[in-house]
Amino acid sequence: MQAPLDRQKSIIKVLMFGPGLNIQGGITSVEQLIINNSLANIKIRHVPTIIRGSVGQNILVFAKAIQSLCWSILTKEVDIIHIHFAERGSTIRKSILMAIGLLFRQSIILHAHGATYQEFYAGLPQPIQKLLRFLIGNCSKTIVLSKSWQNYYSSKFALAPDQTVVLYNPVEIPISIPNRLGRTHLKFVFLGRIGKRGGALDLAESLISFPKQDKGAFDLIAAFAALPAASRHCTELVLAGDGDLEAANQLIIKLGLEAKITILTWLNPEQRDRLLSTADAFILPSYHEGLPMSMLESMAWGLPVIATPVGGIPEVIHNGHNGLLVDPGHQAQLVHAMQQLIEDEALRVSLGIAARQSVEHCDVRNYMESLSKLYTLVANQYAQIVGVAYRR
Repeated sequence: MQAPLDRQKSIIKVLMFGPGLNIQGGITSVEQLIINNSLANIKIRHVPTIIRGSVGQNILVFAKAIQSLCWSILTKEVDIIHIHFAERGSTIRKSILMAIGLLFRQSIILHAHGATYQEFYAGLPQPIQKLLRFLIGNCSKTIVLSKSWQNYYSSKFALAPDQTVVLYNPVEIPISIPNRLGRTHLKFVFLGRIGKRGGALDLAESLISFPKQDKGAFDLIAAFAALPAASRHCTELVLAGDGDLEAANQLIIKLGLEAKITILTWLNPEQRDRLLSTADAFILPSYHEGLPMSMLESMAWGLPVIATPVGGIPEVIHNGHNGLLVDPGHQAQLVHAMQQLIEDEALRVSLGIAARQSVEHCDVRNYMESLSKLYTLVANQYAQIVGVAYRR
């Protein structure tokens, strides 16, 4: 029998777990946007599960995260647990938090980000797969980044139709963008990890292998080198991110392109926006993606995009309308797409205008309205048991 809602609360207390806000990457960008734009009826406390630091420091950080979760539950200082997770060690850490939350019958919203989660999950031993199906299947909701990811999580983890929610990543839309007409020298930009990310956890190397994520930075350098000399003469390429920067610089030197290709370390939001405001196109030839924040941010700046149809990208980029799609690892297609943007200003500008229009619905203000509704729905479903209603 449904408990009467005899009390009302105006504030929903959310305990959010994810990478520390000093971690470089798309998940942190999403976390920061949610925290900075939280609505009045939502109180979010962010608890890091990993930081930039040593193994010893991160063991302590995760122990403190477990302590924060248990204490918040025991003192009734949490209404919803919001867990950001990806593949590799993130799944291992977050599974422990899920288990604790479910043990205390808490409302849990999962937020799935992993670009190579399908490959990661397929490589896990059957007992671990079964455990993950149980944990994820018993959480209240799972936020996914695209309809294709919704199909994957719904089928793989036997989730009910209303257990998954598609929320495309949020972006801040600049009030105005520069006029890019009449430029004789073009700047192409890549943002993301340079080189492959992957390998195995040392302690689990014999049991679990982790897929490598590759955003195609080295493919892009090689494709830029394959452009006709006249095209390279009027174009430069800037790659910004973390990863194997030394190997990238060595390749650039080997190709004799030191004057045409620049490697930058990871940029903060202000530095990123300054770079995008001076760019003419964004290129991300990834092999795997969830829904890349760097692509959405570039589109918000009115940049035409060259990307690959992986993850949630083809739900956002429509070839020839707001960007150009090329197959992962296909150098000839990538060179041709770059040539199109170099030679056809009208195409370049029209794709950029359409790109900006395409992400207006991802504006962080719209995103927070949707997230607030989801928080309220989940909180009220749980509150039926304790007789509390949450107002929006």
